[in-house]
Amino acid sequence: MNATTTRGALLAALACVLVGGSFTANSVLGDYPYAGGQFLRYGLACLLLVPLAGKGAAARLRALTPRQWVRLALLAAVGMVGFNLAVIAAERTAEPAVPGVFVGCAPVVVAVLVPLLDGRRPQRAVLHGALLVAVGAFAVQGWGRTDGAGLAFSVCALAGEVGFAVLAVPVLRPLGPRLLSATVCAVAALESAVAGVPADGTGWLRRPDAVEASALLWQAVVVTVVGFVCWYMGMQRIGAERATLFSGLIPVAAACTAPLVGTGSYGLAQAAGSALVGLGVALGSGALTLPGRGGPSVIASTGRTPPAATFRGKGRPEERGDAVSGMPE
Repeated sequence: MNATTTRGALLAALACVLVGGSFTANSVLGDYPYAGGQFLRYGLACLLLVPLAGKGAAARLRALTPRQWVRLALLAAVGMVGFNLAVIAAERTAEPAVPGVFVGCAPVVVAVLVPLLDGRRPQRAVLHGALLVAVGAFAVQGWGRTDGAGLAFSVCALAGEVGFAVLAVPVLRPLGPRLLSATVCAVAALESAVAGVPADGTGWLRRPDAVEASALLWQAVVVTVVGFVCWYMGMQRIGAERATLFSGLIPVAAACTAPLVGTGSYGLAQAAGSALVGLGVALGSGALTLPGRGGPSVIASTGRTPPAATFRGKGRPEERGDAVSGMPE
């Protein structure tokens, strides 16, 4: 791994650790209106991100095509608002480990889906690493009580996690991590308001108490502003396939922080699962090469795409969303 891919891996890892550590904040927002909480979280995050978007942000937004705006709306609806709603809905009839296990399968889905959309075969090292990450995530969380509705909403949560990475690929290049994060937060806040009014009426937004306000501030400032920018900066450097491997760190971080607040324990199963996640990330990211397999691919070792003539897929690299250097940040 060179400096570019190493930095990308560290950024993706930091983003996922922040998300995993945020589960404690989620636990104190159970009585706060869902849509209102999402509106405050993403609205505040957008206000904080706009000054960081850089020069020419307005011009870059005006240059987006209607299709790209639709993709941004889907990214916010599926990967942000929809994902959080699916997790909450799943946990009504299922233990939290159930949606967590499904979300832990996201690296496998992305490792297969992104190459297929690119017109190329999945990379064996990435796929093997993703499988190890999924097994490790299962070991960390275990399996819990559920029913049909819990399973269905857990599948929706998996779709949201996958969509958060895959839908962002074609718009990451023209917008860059900061402007992309600011834009989808603005769209998500608007979608939350539109959903909240018919769902909860005038009670969709209320003044949070001190504990709820602290949790919302943590989610907005740390998880959304810092986490989203780090995630997309990491994805920009190492690609969606490898960045999603680090989502296996989400349950690991949650398991490590749970004992601090008395909501769980960290035992032998969690330690073994954490080791599997680490091994899967190292293998899939190219940091670890199995004997007899040779070195990592061009993308794995450099974070850059090879010349266009070497691709079987059609279209320019930016249309396919390949990981390239020189993108705006």
